[in-house]
Amino acid sequence: MLTIYFLATLSIVAVLCLAKDRKHTIALSAIFYALQMYFAVDIILNHIGETQLSFFTFDNLGVLCFSLLSVVSAMTFYHSIRYLDTETNAQFRLYNQLLILLSCAITATYFANNLAVTWILIEATTIFAAVIVYHRRDKKSLEATWKYIFVCSTGIAIAYLGILLISSAAVDGELSYVALASAINSGNMLYMKIAFIFILVGYSSKMEIFPLYTVGVDANLVAPTPASALISSGLVNAGFVAIFRVFMIYKDTPIFQWISNVLIVAGVASIFIGVLYLRQTNNYKRMLSYSTVENMGIVAIGLGIGGYGLYAAILHVIAHTLIKSGMFFQIAQVGKKYGTYRINRINDYLKYCHIGGIAIIAGAILLLAFPPSGLFVSELMIVRQIVILEKWWLLVVIVLMLCIAMYGVLNQVIKLSYTESKRKTTNYKIDIIGVWLSFGLIIAACILGLWQPVWFVEFINEILNMYSV
Repeated sequence: MLTIYFLATLSIVAVLCLAKDRKHTIALSAIFYALQMYFAVDIILNHIGETQLSFFTFDNLGVLCFSLLSVVSAMTFYHSIRYLDTETNAQFRLYNQLLILLSCAITATYFANNLAVTWILIEATTIFAAVIVYHRRDKKSLEATWKYIFVCSTGIAIAYLGILLISSAAVDGELSYVALASAINSGNMLYMKIAFIFILVGYSSKMEIFPLYTVGVDANLVAPTPASALISSGLVNAGFVAIFRVFMIYKDTPIFQWISNVLIVAGVASIFIGVLYLRQTNNYKRMLSYSTVENMGIVAIGLGIGGYGLYAAILHVIAHTLIKSGMFFQIAQVGKKYGTYRINRINDYLKYCHIGGIAIIAGAILLLAFPPSGLFVSELMIVRQIVILEKWWLLVVIVLMLCIAMYGVLNQVIKLSYTESKRKTTNYKIDIIGVWLSFGLIIAACILGLWQPVWFVEFINEILNMYSV
């Protein structure tokens, strides 16, 4: 199964080099996303729990993230067709080849069952994402690309040092997560503490949490907006999976509580930074990117406090993926219509697209965790666990920061949708089908807040049961 997926990916990318026009590029790319969705369904129905090619296991966490990726990446492709309407076929073809390779690298990261293999694949995502960021080939994108490569590569190098320290506890050099979970107690606990900090810092550039969160914000600003949706959801989830798997190998060690506290500190710092810049930015893409930093900070806190927080962290990742990708797709339409993403130059969007304006307002409300958002349910579970643990300082910080974020985001979204404007817009015709498709992601997150099927709850609980938590 996985061999076929990898071979199909490479074959389609290779054949795309021969695509002579835009129609052929679209047709060949569509084949990949159709195959990816087929593989996601087939894995769910027939292959959960299987290990293939020795280094990849279809566990529940990987399957969950891959299922979300198959939907978001396909919609990224669809929205990119209209968004990149002025590119030459060569530019459009290269962009689609990179999207396909990035999706493949992210998929492999989700399923990797080995610490070293995960590290290699995380670096692969850096290469493909960096070229996508440089798509416009201007000075601004060049600066963001070099920053992305430098910071991510530095982070990966730091994570490698952490892997070396953890490997000191490995038996016969076995770096699978299962083997490390059994062997880590035999290692030097000081080394294991330092190793986790190094890995957290390194992979924070992908999960977009403190301290290397800035690289993702800058990348999203200059990348084509549909690609920003994939980076802020699928790639961020790859960082989450990588950190989650390392975090869980510490669960039976005497330093697990210390490790948990490190995650809480990183989460609080991320929320503070995200909220601080949410109010200061004058660009809708930056605003959504800082929202990712804030939400991933909440996920880190959920992992750190344990208990209900672990379930809430996974639920938060799912809801965030749906809402954030839906919002980026909607903002892509806004950017094409107004020719800018600057907040002070975009007003009265409801006049041009009622459904799009409603979708953005609804998405902002759900993104801020107002009920019935799925994020509201996850944050409520995190608050419940904080109260159980009597960490009152943490409760005060989270509630205060979230209130500030609510004011900042809603204030900007209301301006976008309602404030009357006399500014000229472009001749771009809004894609109503695309608006409805992205609105569907936002509605799905709303449904998740109102109703979680029994099989869905059991699926997440099985993820946690795998680690006996």
